[in-house]
Amino acid sequence: MTIPTFKLNDGNDIPAFGFGVFQIPANGSTYNAVKLALAAGYRHIDTAVAYFNEQEVGKAIKDSGIPRDQIWVTSKMWLQDYKYEDAKKAIDTSLRKLGLDYIDLYLLHQPYGAVDEAWRAMEEAQKTGKIRSIGVSNMTPKLWNKWVPNFNVNPAVNQVEFNPYFQQKELRQILSQAHTTLEAWAPLGEGNQNLFAEPLLNNLAKKYGKDVGQVILRFEHQEGVIVFPKSVHEARIKSNQEIFDFELTSDEMDAIRALDKGKGMHDPDAPGVAKALLSAFDVHAND
Repeated sequence: MTIPTFKLNDGNDIPAFGFGVFQIPANGSTYNAVKLALAAGYRHIDTAVAYFNEQEVGKAIKDSGIPRDQIWVTSKMWLQDYKYEDAKKAIDTSLRKLGLDYIDLYLLHQPYGAVDEAWRAMEEAQKTGKIRSIGVSNMTPKLWNKWVPNFNVNPAVNQVEFNPYFQQKELRQILSQAHTTLEAWAPLGEGNQNLFAEPLLNNLAKKYGKDVGQVILRFEHQEGVIVFPKSVHEARIKSNQEIFDFELTSDEMDAIRALDKGKGMHDPDAPGVAKALLSAFDVHAND
């Protein structure tokens, strides 16, 4: 099965559907999950320095035998490395841990601290070919307007919380003007029971012979959002990507849009969030 791609504002084609490894431990579990995902046809893997599993992702990619240029690899810099010199080192550290010559997409994981310095280091790394595309994560409209107008290069993506209950309408207008693509974390609402019990989604699942998760992921794909649900279960890894053999009608899309509550689980603008994340953990504890 060929996974569709979206064209980013820098001209690169990103697989519209991928595999996330957030909270999968680096005890062999990440390696096994990524191997299963690659064997199932996934060609887009999303990791981060702060997931502590870059090495296992890189090893699974290497051992898969799939040519490097056929796999899209994303990682993210943690905010303790945002000072310019630290950021340059962090990029090299990610490359080393992943065992790669270049990273397809590198993101600023959190929009606090020396964001401008980290972004400058990433712009330079993109020019030298260490990174193909650069982007941001967790940027609300307020945080976007604080930082991005000062960047020389517009972010290719902004990876934020997104699912039918939180559709980021205001942010998407801003991203549309910048031709920045939205990537969804928590595309299934972190398994929110209320979301999975929605009658509309259950009726659509019955109609199309799909499960609710597949209907949600299909909706997001049709909205032009990049998704990468995570799982360690082979059956779920396979079924998550079975969303390209049906299409929701425009009325059905509108009905799902109406489920939006305009609010998510995580508020990057909330007081204290920046401080809490800055001291959350030390990503270099084991270096």
